[in-house]
Amino acid sequence: FSVLCSAILSSYLLGERLNLLGKLGCMLSLVGSTVMVIHAPEDEEVTTLDEMLSKLKEPGFLAYAAILLAVCLLLIFYLAPRYGQSNILIYLTICSVIGAFSVSSVKGLGIAIKGFFAGRPVLQHPLTWILVITLVASITTQVNYLNKSLDIFNTSLVFPIYYVLFTTIVITTSIILFKEWVTMTVVDIIGTVCGFLTIILGVFLLHAFKDMDVSLGNLPQVLQSGQQAPVTRDDKNILIEVDNSSIAPEDKPKVFMICT
Repeated sequence: FSVLCSAILSSYLLGERLNLLGKLGCMLSLVGSTVMVIHAPEDEEVTTLDEMLSKLKEPGFLAYAAILLAVCLLLIFYLAPRYGQSNILIYLTICSVIGAFSVSSVKGLGIAIKGFFAGRPVLQHPLTWILVITLVASITTQVNYLNKSLDIFNTSLVFPIYYVLFTTIVITTSIILFKEWVTMTVVDIIGTVCGFLTIILGVFLLHAFKDMDVSLGNLPQVLQSGQQAPVTRDDKNILIEVDNSSIAPEDKPKVFMICT
C-alpha cells in the first residue's frame, strides 16, 4: 500500500512520472513480496532476552551479520562516494542491509518491553542497551541514505525498490536468525523462490526502462515503429549534455568565430 501511495502521490504532488513498464514493475514487486511473505514460515517463539541472546550468538547468524556489516561498510565508504549519485541501488541497498539490524533490534526490544511489564529486570540486562544503541544507529543511517536517495532519484522509483530490497533482507535475516528454513515445506520453498524471481523482474522493469516514454496511449506506436521511445528525464538532478564537436562528421559545415 505504501508503494502504491508513493507512486500515485509523487505523480500528482511532485510531478514525477512513472511509465507503463514502471507501473507493471511496481505491481510485480508487490506480488513477489506478497508471495514471499505468504510462504515464509512463522517466527520461532522467543519470550526472554536470554533466549534472544542465545539466538544472536549462534555462529550462523554471527557470520551472516558480519557479511552484512562488511557489505554495508563497502557500500558506504567505497561505492557510495563514487556511484551513489548515479546508481539508485547504492543508497537503497545500504538502507536495506542496515534494516536487518534495525528489525532484529526491534524484535529484541519488543521482548524486553514485554518482560518489563511482566516485572522482569530487563533494564539490568546488557542486551537491552545494546539493542537500543543498535536501533538508534541503524535507523539514523537508514533515514540519512534514504533522504539522499529521495533528493536525487524519482520518488516513485525509490520506494518500490527500497520496499523490495528491505523485505527480502528482513525475511532472509529472520530465516537465518530463527532457523525457519528447517520447518519450511517444499511448497514454501518453491513459493519463496518464485516470489523472489518475481521481485527481481519487477525491479528490472522499474530500473531498466525508467526513462522510456511508454504509456497505454502510445504503446501501439512504440511497438509498430520498433524504435526506441523518446527519453524523458524524470530524475530531480538535471543532466547537462555538452556537444562534442570532435566527433562531428567531416562533411558537416564548420563555423569559426574570432573574438577580439
